[in-house]
Amino acid sequence: MQNNDLFRGVALGIGVAVLTPLVIAALAPALKPVARSALKAGIRVYEKGRETVEIVGETIEDITAEVEEEMIDAEAAEFTDPETMDQVADSLQK
Repeated sequence: MQNNDLFRGVALGIGVAVLTPLVIAALAPALKPVARSALKAGIRVYEKGRETVEIVGETIEDITAEVEEEMIDAEAAEFTDPETMDQVADSLQK
């Protein structure tokens, strides 16, 4: 009984090994357009994602520049404020 099972297993393995290339060769013409379409879709998704990342990066850079400008303006306003100038002058005189 074990010899029979072994023979079946070996025969099945050889059959799969022989038929697999034949099945792949037979299906290749039908699968090639599907593979091309999937690849095109993947490239489009990648390009759209890259564009989106660039836009987000530019937006973050713009916001960062605006915040830095606001901080510089706030510091400049602080030093030109008469009360602040008086406080600085008082602290320097002490």
